[in-house]
Amino acid sequence: MKKIALSLTILLGALSASNATAFDGDVNAGKEKSATCAACHGPDGNAPVNIYPKLAGQHPDYILKQLQDLKLGMTSGGKEGRMDPVMSAMAMPLSEQDMKDLAAYFSSLNMSEGSTPKDVVEVGKMLFKAGDAERGIPSCAACHGPRGNGSSLAKFPKISFQHPEYIKAQLEKFRDGTRSNDLNGMMGDIAKKLTDKDIEVLSQYLGGLH
Repeated sequence: MKKIALSLTILLGALSASNATAFDGDVNAGKEKSATCAACHGPDGNAPVNIYPKLAGQHPDYILKQLQDLKLGMTSGGKEGRMDPVMSAMAMPLSEQDMKDLAAYFSSLNMSEGSTPKDVVEVGKMLFKAGDAERGIPSCAACHGPRGNGSSLAKFPKISFQHPEYIKAQLEKFRDGTRSNDLNGMMGDIAKKLTDKDIEVLSQYLGGLH
């Protein structure tokens, strides 16, 4: 918990001392380059298959970082970055400008809305907004915002309206260590404290949070 609090303090201090800069990706170029992405992520960035993430409306800085990390995962043999058998291979031929253009394009689109099952609203809202102090679980909203919209500068992703199945899979990967490209290991530390039920509830709650 102290590690998470310290990381947030350092991060917020750095952000307050800096100014936002324009993202220099080209939306039109990104649209042209996105043809191969459509098979999994949809022509409008809203993945039709729920095991793949929606990219529409996601922060461009976050998309860029993930593409960089996925490429690094392949070039480092999984020792650095983020390794995914499919996406790391897809990221390999991309140049830095390709990544910026794709990020700019997908972020310009609108993410489709989702829904939250009524039976998880109360528990999900409590865990998302307040965490669980007794178990050392911080509020998700502290980083991802009260509506799950994240932060572009901090590279915290928008998680509201995301496919619950994808969120569930990523939380499980953070928990078991198969994904570890999070800032200072914060998500890994948090996910290790989440039960299967916690993950199920959070993923379903976020599907319709707005």
